[in-house]
Amino acid sequence: MTTPGPDGDHGLRLVPLRGLRYVPEAVGSLSAVTSPPYDVVVRPDGLLHLESADPHNIVRLILPQADTATARHQQAAQTLRDWLAEGILAPDRVPALYVYEQSRDGLLQRGLIGSLALSSPEEGVVLPHEDVMPHVVEDRAALMRATAANLEPLLLTYRGAPGPADTASVIDRTVARPPLLATTTEDGFHHRLWAITDPAEIAETAAGLAGHQALIADGHHRWATYLRLQQEHAPAPSPWDYGLVLLVDTARHPLQVRAIHRLLHRLPVSEALAAVGGSFRVRHLDAPLPEAMAALADSAAHGNAFLLAGDGSYHLLDRPDPDLIARTVRTDRPAAWRTLDASVLHETLLAHVWHVPDAPEDIAYIHDTEAAVEQAERNDATAVLMHPVREEVVRDLARQGVTMPRKSTSFGPKPATGLVLRSLTID
Repeated sequence: MTTPGPDGDHGLRLVPLRGLRYVPEAVGSLSAVTSPPYDVVVRPDGLLHLESADPHNIVRLILPQADTATARHQQAAQTLRDWLAEGILAPDRVPALYVYEQSRDGLLQRGLIGSLALSSPEEGVVLPHEDVMPHVVEDRAALMRATAANLEPLLLTYRGAPGPADTASVIDRTVARPPLLATTTEDGFHHRLWAITDPAEIAETAAGLAGHQALIADGHHRWATYLRLQQEHAPAPSPWDYGLVLLVDTARHPLQVRAIHRLLHRLPVSEALAAVGGSFRVRHLDAPLPEAMAALADSAAHGNAFLLAGDGSYHLLDRPDPDLIARTVRTDRPAAWRTLDASVLHETLLAHVWHVPDAPEDIAYIHDTEAAVEQAERNDATAVLMHPVREEVVRDLARQGVTMPRKSTSFGPKPATGLVLRSLTID
């Protein structure tokens, strides 16, 4: 995707930073101190697992635990100060762009980590595709204010093209050198990191990104937080005019798109099914989870479909009543938006059939399918399992400036949190 400006240089501007990184000699292992992004950690089980993996695991910064929000953020800030003073974390000596590689089972993804110059939505340089939840943005903003740091990068995608200014060639030359670090996390992904410090290569990279726009693949709430904090520090130029990102060229490294499931805390499956009545076709599936998800995929190929779990079995909802959809789904959006499973779920099922508010005490958003089912069964709740939307639909809506319902997609693989942090007091 490109969006050239009148001077031909409008677009992505990624600048070097002195990355904060774990000092390998000061921690047990790099894999033990990393974490998935904050919103992917399954709480409380996953959080406790990560906290116990190493006393310096990054979750103590991105998901600090205390009785109040203020106390949590202050605790994270103090922990960061302590780790810097103790030499657990240290800034790199010179500013760099970082080449980051993830690989597993034949999958290879490489991208660039750096500080991205922020841009307004009107400029169209960075395209969001999902709505955000205000309370999450407020929490992330308070954490960033307290720590004065970007603790984990957003995942942005763009489509590069070979040419005289080719970012890909810089990456290829860089990965031929020895990496700064290499580690394997417990999910089986191998991670490697290199630094680009040569001014000529940094300039070549900048030229290769000029004129391009990017799609937010993961990190809508953090992007909204970046923009909010930038406005708080305007109009004077400041480090808050930049945010930590990972840029991946999907022309070379296509991302995978997965669904994000819903856990309805206060709605048992029996009540959910009773409320649906005849507004959807409902089929009981006496099958293991993989077969049930395969049935969901088959139904989703022909229209809106959802899989309910939580009572020890699975229930496939599909073929919604067209009149119900016409009455409940807003008509001021493109047809591609109105037919999204997430749109039908939120506009029809949650709002009109189940009367479930989209609030944290009523809905949790869970990436892991098995975890969603397990939590629903444990708490007499309903897991609504979703089928992923196609990437081209996401991009088409984003180009039109139309955002999807929050937590509609999960692009991956996501960067491991804890490999590169950005301090706003060091840059």
